[in-house]
Amino acid sequence: MRPYRSLLFVPGHKPDWVVKAVRAGADAVILDLEDSVPLTAKSDARSAVAESIDRLHRDHPDVGVLVRPNPWDTECFGADVAAVVRPGLDALLLPKVRGPLDVQNFAALLDHFEVAGGMARGTVELVPSLETALSYATCSELATASPRVASLMAAAARDSDVSRELGFTWSAEGLETLYYRSRAVLACRAAGLRHPIVGLWQDIGDLAGLERFATRNLHLGFRGQVLIHPAHVEVVNRVYTPPPQTVERYRRMIAAFERAAAAGNAAVDFEGEHIDIAHVQTAREIVAMAENLRRGTQ
Repeated sequence: MRPYRSLLFVPGHKPDWVVKAVRAGADAVILDLEDSVPLTAKSDARSAVAESIDRLHRDHPDVGVLVRPNPWDTECFGADVAAVVRPGLDALLLPKVRGPLDVQNFAALLDHFEVAGGMARGTVELVPSLETALSYATCSELATASPRVASLMAAAARDSDVSRELGFTWSAEGLETLYYRSRAVLACRAAGLRHPIVGLWQDIGDLAGLERFATRNLHLGFRGQVLIHPAHVEVVNRVYTPPPQTVERYRRMIAAFERAAAAGNAAVDFEGEHIDIAHVQTAREIVAMAENLRRGTQ
């Protein structure tokens, strides 16, 4: 998965809002066909989403494009996938997943529609959304359910499907969801998925609270965040971007270690800190992340 820091939801039947998402600087948009679209508007939303994908692919190829279809246990999912699998679609965000079979079913559908549309198999990735008790209980299996799985999205929102299913009472500090979020990060990393995603902060006006929430999740190991409002994009992009001074320090660390290694040493005193290859591997990962983000914004 590309290093999306901010993934902004856009109701599928509101194509004009896609422009606002792009202007806000979102790394990716999630064109929603599920909860934000009334049942009576589902068909029109599919057509609008297909047009939005085409427009983004043509005019803003640097912006990631995900679609959230309706769940597998509804009557809408097949028509959703049929309408949106096309060049420019990067991934499906799978809602209300209840186990690996849901992921595998969507993967099979993607095989069919990619072939039918002349696309290479495996083009469209899958991001299961952890918002049911079963999805959190089986998150390790979900992360390896298909080669298409590129990440997991750990839902931890207030008064939502996940809070109702798991029975927690939401707080801004997030201690009640720390275990669940940690499971998602661990499942991703164990499966070799380097970009776990978390969502979401619902208080539109509390940007300070959003920054604290994003910072805590960054420290926990998340690398991107699902958003519901354009005003949140700048804060989240800033939090999930390695600070320039940190990147520069890591560049100096790498250079110091490489000089030491060339002299036959496996460790070095770097600016008063003992470092070895383990520290340098971390430094290289952060520098590579910053480089990927820089290229993605050019």
